[in-house]
Amino acid sequence: MRIRVKPVQKEHKEFVLKGDYIRLDDLLKNVSVVNTGGHAKIVIQEGEVKVNGEICTMRGKKLRRGDNAEYERIIYDVV
Repeated sequence: MRIRVKPVQKEHKEFVLKGDYIRLDDLLKNVSVVNTGGHAKIVIQEGEVKVNGEICTMRGKKLRRGDNAEYERIIYDVV
């Protein structure tokens, strides 16, 4: 018996960067996936967020144009 697993489709959304960089926790607040900085801190430290495809636990991680952050199967491309 073979089991087929369908890959989970991930949605891409763009985040327009206004300065040189944005901190990871600020990005999550700006795209409204968390309500507070405290909530952002928890999801980041629990390993629920990926930056450029790798789990990132640094809430102050600086994201620049060309980077992306993933949370709950949505990828936010920084442009």
